[in-house]
This record gives sequence, C-alpha cells and structure tokens, in this order.
Amino acid sequence: MTLLGFETSGKTASVALCREDELIAQTSVLTKLTHSQSILPIAKELVRHAGISLEEIDGIAVSDGPGSYTGLRIGISAAKALAFGLDKPCAGISTLEGLAYNLLGFDGTICPVMLARQDLLYSAMFSCDNGKIKRLCDDEIISIEDLKERLKSINKKIMLAGDYAKAFFENAGMDKLSLAPPHLRLQNAAGICFAAFSNGLSAPENLNARYLQPTKAEKDFLAGNLKVVI
Repeated sequence: MTLLGFETSGKTASVALCREDELIAQTSVLTKLTHSQSILPIAKELVRHAGISLEEIDGIAVSDGPGSYTGLRIGISAAKALAFGLDKPCAGISTLEGLAYNLLGFDGTICPVMLARQDLLYSAMFSCDNGKIKRLCDDEIISIEDLKERLKSINKKIMLAGDYAKAFFENAGMDKLSLAPPHLRLQNAAGICFAAFSNGLSAPENLNARYLQPTKAEKDFLAGNLKVVI
C-alpha cells in the first residue's frame, strides 16, 4: 500500500509518499508562503520526482489536529479534494500521534508537546516498544505545570517531541527526559503516513478537523461578540 501524506498543522508544510515499511519521498519546508500556496505544488513535484502518479497511490493521510486552525483546514481540504477526485480513501491522524510515529526507534514513553496558548499545551502520551506505538491517553489541553506533575509519576524514559519540546525540556529539570533530535522533533508527513497504516483508512466524507478548543469564531459567539444573521 502506498500513501500520500500531508502535514500542515504547524509552520512547516510537509508532504510524503510512504509504503508500510518504506519512506519513498518527503519534502518539508518552513516557508513564508501560506500552506494554501505551497502544499499542492510541493505534492505535485514530490510525486513527479518519485515517478509515481496520483492514480497509483492507495490512499491519502493528513493531520486533523490539534494545531493551527487555518493550517489544519488547508491540509484537510487538500486531502479531501484529492480523495474525492481520485476516488481514494483517506485517514485523519492526530498531529500528536504523527509526532509519536516519528520516533519509532525509541523504547519508552513518547510525550509530544505543542504550544496551545499562554501556559497551555496540546499533549498526549504513547508507549513505544520494539517499533510498536500504543496510545496511553487521549489528546488533551493541559497546563505546563500539570504535565510536569504527570510526567514525574512515569518510571520509564520519556522522549519529548513537538514545537514546545525544547522549552519544556530545558525547564522541567527531570533526568529521565530526553529531547527528540531536530530532524524528528517537529511534525512531518511521514509520521502521519506511518500512523495511518496502523489506524486504517475510511471515506473522505468522514474527515474533519479536531481542534481540542473552540475556534475564535466560536469563542466570539459564546462571548456574545458575534451575531448570527439568518
């Protein structure tokens, strides 16, 4: 099975082609262009250089949250459009789970941490044993201090990944923590693909973003600052 993967939940635009035991090609770019400007041209060039047509892929995988609201919508829209157009199944994968799959060679607990706002983080925990990832808890929003306390109770080695991993590592003061290497620390599309092989594919109409917190429009509506006119 060959999957085309998209990762647009953060500042990096990433596209990958993967088989279940092989990374065929990947491009990850930290660019000033918006994801809407860059992600499909990157995908077009990637498949061209790999010598694989879009018709030959078996499915599409994309990060579905948490992360940047705009970035997630762009990646999901691109994945759905291709899936419908090519009549292919797709998979929405947790951004945090994709980060865990970046670290398949590590044995211990993997804790992805992404900055949500102020002192709050998006986080989850996964065990990795002999290249097998197992989710230990749901994705959640948690305070920095609460996550520190939770990690203190874990006896295994813990590896941090994500855009807040370095800052958390430098301030946590725990010997059992280690930091994912730079090339595996941030989101990439290969991690999304390898997670999708384990999670399976479904129809594109089932693909939707999972934000974990209300969008700005929802916050404004709940606060009474946004009126709906019918």
